[in-house]
Amino acid sequence: MTARHRRALRGAALLGVASLALSACSGSTDAGGGSGDAEAVDTASVLEEGGEITVWAWEPTLEDVVADFEAENPNVTVNLENVGTGNDQYTALQNAIAAGDGVPDVAQIEYYAVPQFAIAENLTDLGPLGAGELDGTFTTGPWTSVQSGDGIYGLPMDSGPMALFYNQDVFDEVGVDVPTTWDEYLEAARAIHEADPNAYIANDTGDAGFTTSMIWQAGGRPYQVDGTEMTIDFTDEGTTRFTEVWQQLIDEELLAPVSSWSDEWYQGLGDGSIATLTIGAWMPANLESGVPQAAGQWRVAEMPQWESGAHDTAENGGSSLAVPAASENAELAYAFVEYANAGDGVQTRVDGGAFPATTAELESEEFQAKEFEYFGGQQVNEVLAESAANVVEGWQYVPFQVYANSIFNDTVGQAYVSGTTLDEGLAAWQESLVAYGDEQGFTVNE
Repeated sequence: MTARHRRALRGAALLGVASLALSACSGSTDAGGGSGDAEAVDTASVLEEGGEITVWAWEPTLEDVVADFEAENPNVTVNLENVGTGNDQYTALQNAIAAGDGVPDVAQIEYYAVPQFAIAENLTDLGPLGAGELDGTFTTGPWTSVQSGDGIYGLPMDSGPMALFYNQDVFDEVGVDVPTTWDEYLEAARAIHEADPNAYIANDTGDAGFTTSMIWQAGGRPYQVDGTEMTIDFTDEGTTRFTEVWQQLIDEELLAPVSSWSDEWYQGLGDGSIATLTIGAWMPANLESGVPQAAGQWRVAEMPQWESGAHDTAENGGSSLAVPAASENAELAYAFVEYANAGDGVQTRVDGGAFPATTAELESEEFQAKEFEYFGGQQVNEVLAESAANVVEGWQYVPFQVYANSIFNDTVGQAYVSGTTLDEGLAAWQESLVAYGDEQGFTVNE
């Protein structure tokens, strides 16, 4: 997935997707996707029989995966279509589901959006088709993210374990060590901005994905979901641990008021006025292509920790390939998904620059030993693979996370543009999400 596809989703257009959450639940806590009679796929027979499937995805390395898959299976035709990225595709997918026509056989769905489609029974449970035998194939974060209740509603395609990307030249010039804790990060932010009032340790104007990932790493568990019953609480210890430090960065104006993926952002990353990014493992290719003028300056380190000596990380971004429940060719669709995400297609995607979710690739010596010229010859994958192994377990997304992200800037985001604090913004976000959940038929506790 390219970087621009990981932006926080915003805008009224999201409301159409959000309304799907309980459209088929009828109060049931079973998120089963209507595939209870499915049997494990006899892949060889399915591929020999062949057929035609349609895949909706925007991930560019899938083009090579499809070409290889068709070459190995001449009786199969795969129509790869990019109908939009992120929310644009989710809207198109939900419209097709509602119309009962034009639903693809495979759809790329980001991890945070999987529960919303799964609980509406719009996805096939892939467990009975063979996914139940893949336990241990993927790293914990992505594998957990495609599960809802007792079902498996996609196979992880890539992952975004977080790390600290930093401009070594900036830290050398200021004479500050690269921070290993968030307290050290705060001190480094002060030193960088004091040395140059136009320089900042990071940018942030409010981003739902970044905020939830930071809460995740801090041990926060604001969402506790069991079918259609859930608790939403942004006052837990992990959440407040994050807001305490981040509020100081906001109050002291130590964060560049620049939106990620903007021209100003790329300029700041290139000229050193934005010194770090705490972001997912998919970032190296984006720096190489988007900030070529800073080649040799950037390095990668473990995320700063909330407690010295810890090694906790979180996921930021990443997608699955799922099979919509309305697919009329689910077995062939699953055979493709398994090939792309757990078979030979994985190496094809890694060769194309994707960051895998499979433990075999992440643990391989060849993968970890790769030297990145852009990062001064550093073996970046070694750091990122270690991060993938240290993702804190137990995180859950709310089953209407697409909607939640769409109203983030109207609530939490106000802390960046007004006198509202992060804690107050999170309280407003919580209130809105509780009300929305109640309206959609969930049982929501605070």
